[in-house]
Amino acid sequence: MNDPMTFPDRVVSRALSFGTQAAAYAEERPGYPDEAILWALEPVRSRTALRVLDLGAGTGKLTEALLRQAVDVVAVEPDPNMLSEFRQRFPGVKSLAGSAEKIPLPDGAVDAILVGQAMHWFDLDRAVPEMARVLTTGGVVAGLWNLDDDSVAWVRGLNEASGGAATPASAGWPESTRLDGRVFSVVEHARFAHSQRRTAESLAATLATRSGMLILSQPEREAAITRIIEYLRSVPETAQGEFDLPLVTAVLRARLASDR
Repeated sequence: MNDPMTFPDRVVSRALSFGTQAAAYAEERPGYPDEAILWALEPVRSRTALRVLDLGAGTGKLTEALLRQAVDVVAVEPDPNMLSEFRQRFPGVKSLAGSAEKIPLPDGAVDAILVGQAMHWFDLDRAVPEMARVLTTGGVVAGLWNLDDDSVAWVRGLNEASGGAATPASAGWPESTRLDGRVFSVVEHARFAHSQRRTAESLAATLATRSGMLILSQPEREAAITRIIEYLRSVPETAQGEFDLPLVTAVLRARLASDR
């Protein structure tokens, strides 16, 4: 998410579109594999009472994975509808209204910041110093993105069937995201194979929660969903019952420089 006064209107409309479908987002979006979480946290994993901020937490897809690692989680989310859905799903997790550009935590509050499917919405010029401020010395920031595995032919065809509207807004961001080298160091990337069990109808519902679909008019969105379902029913891999949607979880990890 971002500050609507500093981003182009097109980006803002996409970033703020998710709250209108918060329940569907919680139901349909894929989670994150444990291997990706463990890799993101590896530099600080030995710390006792590990404190992790889920920044841009949405409905809690990343928090769910973090809780499996028995870490202390605090969530920050700017969209009130997404935050309400998060609180219904995770009433025992501390959750706060706020943004990457204005994090409502004191200095040095957390050992790690993890960002699921959201760093591409941040105004990094403002978010980087804020993330550095709330991290402990040597702390970690990691962005995670679930991306369609377009090395698979039918997945490429799926995007074409949607007219490009189902392409994740984050598709080009994992490797292009730049963190300030004066603040963060040891920037690394990793990718982890992942999948989500779907049917034609449930995959169409998943794709309908992506920003490119949400900003379409209702007739345009319905037409795109119809094309998607027709395509999935025509492809042998997806025509009958359940199937696995191949995904890749891309992770960007950086450590807070000790001499900042």
